[in-house]
Amino acid sequence: MLRRHIIFYGSVQGVGFRWRAENAAARYGCTGWCKNESDGTVTMEIQGREDQIDSVILAIERGTYVHIENMRVKEMPVDENERGFYTD
Repeated sequence: MLRRHIIFYGSVQGVGFRWRAENAAARYGCTGWCKNESDGTVTMEIQGREDQIDSVILAIERGTYVHIENMRVKEMPVDENERGFYTD
């Protein structure tokens, strides 16, 4: 189990990114959150196995109009009490 703080750059706002993230996280069993930032990026903290997290990101990227140009990833401590995935 691991947790990552990810900032997504590219065409990531106004294209259904957060909706896809929430649905993919539920499908692949991840917890966490994501939100739009004022600079046009999307910030996400996501928790799960590495393969689950990778599957969530791939599912988001397969979406129409979403184009992830770059990601800044930082490892975080796991939150053992977190349940569900939320968007802001």
